[in-house]
Amino acid sequence: MTIYDLAELAGASSSAVSAVLNGSWKKRRIGTQLAEKILRIADEQGYTLNQQASLLRRSKSTMIGMVIPKYDNRYFGSIAELFESMARERGLFPIITCTNRDPELEIQAARAMLSYQVSQVISTGATYPDEISKICSVKGVPTFNLDLPGTLAPSVITDNYSGAKEITLRIFNNCKKKLGCTKPLIFIGGRISDHNTMERLRGFKDAHQQLGIEIIETNILTCGYSPEKAEVSLKDFIAKGGDFRTGLFVNSTISLEGVMRWMASSGHIGERQPAIGCFDWDPFVVLLGHDIVMVRQDVSSMLKALFALIDAEEQSHRIIEIPPIFPVIE
Repeated sequence: MTIYDLAELAGASSSAVSAVLNGSWKKRRIGTQLAEKILRIADEQGYTLNQQASLLRRSKSTMIGMVIPKYDNRYFGSIAELFESMARERGLFPIITCTNRDPELEIQAARAMLSYQVSQVISTGATYPDEISKICSVKGVPTFNLDLPGTLAPSVITDNYSGAKEITLRIFNNCKKKLGCTKPLIFIGGRISDHNTMERLRGFKDAHQQLGIEIIETNILTCGYSPEKAEVSLKDFIAKGGDFRTGLFVNSTISLEGVMRWMASSGHIGERQPAIGCFDWDPFVVLLGHDIVMVRQDVSSMLKALFALIDAEEQSHRIIEIPPIFPVIE
């Protein structure tokens, strides 16, 4: 069964059949009724598009690749889901792979995608996005960065600085209500070497400065992103005489998991629970107490900006910052 056989059975042109099978029929303004008919006949005939052979006949691939660091995180999971949907709307076939923040796996993933001749590679939260850009540029494949910026391709990220500063000010406000005073806060999670953590720290420190509160450097616990590291870091902080009777700025919900685990095991819950702010969002925050401030990264706006760059075939090195959202918690 060939594409020409399907065209004859459907009473359509081979180009129309091809557009329906590769998902670009809406752009061609092919009617829904005809598209459904072609897909039904293809299914009845057991027709499967040979993507590799089809690619050889086309000048441009319809596959688009994304490297993503985690799946078990609401933020990255929502990025993957919406990315797939928006790619398919454009007649593109999305390929997504999770690398668990391993730089070597990120490079391997990029090379594998290039072997399938993807049209673009999106580096999401990549450790070294410029290394991926270098590899792809050799093959003439454009790259785009999401969540963490690079210097060799366009980047779409959250405005981490303003979001972190606002969270910090809100934590201070909750601390004042709870404790009757404001003391230097604790910052936990993230890597001091990555852009997002540095920008969030900058907002955190500037909020202290705005209120005339001196930063305590030993209160800054940039221990990485895993729950286990956050839990161990807090244990060490207390063991060394750290003051926990203040507020906490937590760098992600991944770190928050470890923070909550330690607080539960050490009895810092209920009235003893400190004011907390987290640069991430989870709807279950309403169950964690009334003194938790969270910020939601605007995934929809980020991906719209990303696809605008892709559609325009832009290859500048600019960074687009998308303001985060502060949901109202009743």
